[in-house]
Amino acid sequence: MSTTQETGTARNVVLVHGGFVDGSGWRGVYDALRADGYHVSVVQNPTLSLEDDVATTKRVLDAQDGPTVLVGHSYGGAVISEAGTHENVSALVYIAAFAPDKGESVNTLIADPPPGAPVPPILPPVDGFLFLDREKFAASFAGDLPAADAQFLADSQVPWGVEALAGAVTEPAWQTRPSFYLVAADDRMIPPPAQRAMAERAGATVTETGGSHAVYVSKPAEVAAFIKQAASGASA
Repeated sequence: MSTTQETGTARNVVLVHGGFVDGSGWRGVYDALRADGYHVSVVQNPTLSLEDDVATTKRVLDAQDGPTVLVGHSYGGAVISEAGTHENVSALVYIAAFAPDKGESVNTLIADPPPGAPVPPILPPVDGFLFLDREKFAASFAGDLPAADAQFLADSQVPWGVEALAGAVTEPAWQTRPSFYLVAADDRMIPPPAQRAMAERAGATVTETGGSHAVYVSKPAEVAAFIKQAASGASA
């Protein structure tokens, strides 16, 4: 369970993207936070392995000058669960994200989907990399984005290394950091019931909104407001 101690106010935010996409999807959230005076950094992970992505994220955390809110979307939740023990991290924010426990990976968390849950249209791996079916990308990942924006995401996919999905968390940061979780109620990549269960297990402060897996793109103001709540140390 997360600690409940007050964290004070953080002015630094580090944003971590998930699989199949890069950090540019955070632009709306970045703009909203910057407008309110936050110092925002966007991590560009290659998503080849969890170990490498954690190291990349920690280098960005090393550059922060004080308390920092570490935010992860989707697979980025696994990254922040491992990297979030960094001394500069004051709170964790999961945006429709995986929140693995010790020894868990994305693979173990998706291994046994509940009956009737949407199945992400992940194509068979090629040379150790995964892609989503372009024709099904919008419906599964970005159902609430304009068609042109969803198509751009589909056509600009970042190869997701199978090793990244297999990377297991060693000491989940949510056990020692206040955690916040935004559930995307219309997510067809990570089932909302799974999101709620991971959030509850992490002892997170939870909010829920209608939104696709790309809620960080479609509702940047709402996501930014939730991050600001974590930055202020508010737990309710």
